[in-house]
Amino acid sequence: MTATTLKTGHVGINVTDLPRSVAFYREIFGLGLIGEKTDGEDRFAFLGEDDIVLALWEQSEGTFDTRRPGLHHLSFEAPDIAAVRRAEAALKDAGVELFYDGVVPHGEGAASGGVFFTDPDGTRLEIYAPTGADTAPAPVKGAPTCGFF
Repeated sequence: MTATTLKTGHVGINVTDLPRSVAFYREIFGLGLIGEKTDGEDRFAFLGEDDIVLALWEQSEGTFDTRRPGLHHLSFEAPDIAAVRRAEAALKDAGVELFYDGVVPHGEGAASGGVFFTDPDGTRLEIYAPTGADTAPAPVKGAPTCGFF
């Protein structure tokens, strides 16, 4: 097996409130509901669209701890910067706080960039485009923007 024969299957995320998280990911990312189990103790939902599939597992308490080893953030690539700006507007309409002031580049002189935010449980997320973000200054000097939010 080599890396070229693999692709991401699905990403599993622990959540504290399944209905709240399902609503968030459907509203912000436009993901459809593939399947769910909402009764009993083992509650989960699978959401997806095209190549993105998220499995939300209601089995945690508290918020995402960025100081512990494990996931740093999830990054989603948009087709262009206009799509990132639409996502930015949707996030603001939903009352989601952005880490930086709107769309920012991934680093000094980078054309790629996007918006950085968290889900309702504090999991760090990014929506970016490969080009078009070089109209704003990089918020983190000398390091990737997505590494330190």
